[in-house]
Amino acid sequence: MSPVGGDGVSGRAVVTGIGVVAPSGIGADAHWATVTARERRTGPITLFDPAGYPTRVGGEVPGFEATAWVEQRRLVQTDRWTHLGFAATRLALADAGLPERAPDPYGYAVTLASSSGGNLFGQRELQRLWGGTSRTVGAYQSIAWFYAASVGQLSIHHQFKGPCGVLVAEAAGGLDSLAHAVRTIRRGTPVVIAGATECPLSPYALACQLRSGLLSDVSDPRRAYRPFDRDAQGYVPAEGGAVFVVEELGHAVSRGARIYGEVTGWAATHDAAPTRPDAAEATHYARAMWQALERAGVDPSEVDVVFPDALGVPAHDRAEADALRSVFGDRPPPVSTQKPLTGRAHQGGSALDVATALLAFAHDTLPASAGPDDPAEGCELDFLREHRTPRHRVALVAARGFDGFNTALVVRGAAPRPRRPAEA
Repeated sequence: MSPVGGDGVSGRAVVTGIGVVAPSGIGADAHWATVTARERRTGPITLFDPAGYPTRVGGEVPGFEATAWVEQRRLVQTDRWTHLGFAATRLALADAGLPERAPDPYGYAVTLASSSGGNLFGQRELQRLWGGTSRTVGAYQSIAWFYAASVGQLSIHHQFKGPCGVLVAEAAGGLDSLAHAVRTIRRGTPVVIAGATECPLSPYALACQLRSGLLSDVSDPRRAYRPFDRDAQGYVPAEGGAVFVVEELGHAVSRGARIYGEVTGWAATHDAAPTRPDAAEATHYARAMWQALERAGVDPSEVDVVFPDALGVPAHDRAEADALRSVFGDRPPPVSTQKPLTGRAHQGGSALDVATALLAFAHDTLPASAGPDDPAEGCELDFLREHRTPRHRVALVAARGFDGFNTALVVRGAAPRPRRPAEA
């Protein structure tokens, strides 16, 4: 990629850093190794005792120690969800070759997605209020649970004082954050931290998710989450996600940054209807995909791979397959999902799909899908059964948020990095 215009300012937004903190591992390399090995990382929930709940399987970040990523004075003010965000952001900045403190604070912004907020922190404080003798909560209860807490804490810690914000659209929000980052760059801010992390594994959060009727109650982690499969019975909740350094193209080129790819198109629509386990509608979801492709200037035939929402609820899986067929005709592009390996991390999960897409282009390999083994009726798509080399270096990432949110994002990968002799 090269900048357009003689002044080096293009208004184009590229990704120069990827930070992953997910059940698939800590760091982009660990995530990619899990994806290509198709190694399942879901298992019994350990962050609390889920014995009294029908859902007892989840996706947790292995070996995560918050003290390695967050200074003590911020550790006590924040939730695990924010701790994951701190780690992913530090990894993304290091990957991009940028300092942790901005040399030009107003040239850096933070725009992340959120949904359930700091529920583990809130759970602990409310239990102390109602179950302890002090009948009090800590001073940070008023901010640690708040859905914008991660954005606020990251902007303070890193001194990123450009336009900051939080996107709330459940799983769709992870893609919305990247779209908002592009808008922010086009308005003159050269560097934006975007993406999302999530931690929905607490008694309160699990109870809220169970109310939807969309969670799997299968106790075997190997069979609990099977999107598009005849045995699909719901999703498995997960924590973690991915954070990106999104940068104006001219700014990235001028400092010699490695570029993973460009965000070229996006669109968001709404169903204007609540999410139900027994019914789903695909018209507005398909419209988001059409608009994203159109805005990206991409013909449907150029799409190498689709990373779908993959909810794992039969009616919603069929609706998603219908949406893809309405956009791409009878021969949709290959479809690949890694969510059965990690669980569904809400907005963090869609951000993780973007990370997978960009890493696929960096490694010149489209990863095989982690299922289905036996596609359900109406879900007979071209699921990638083996790794494949991309042709056009274009991916469509799609996500649906509870109660009607739909977002689609198009990313175009940069040329793959030359392999080192040891990798050849």
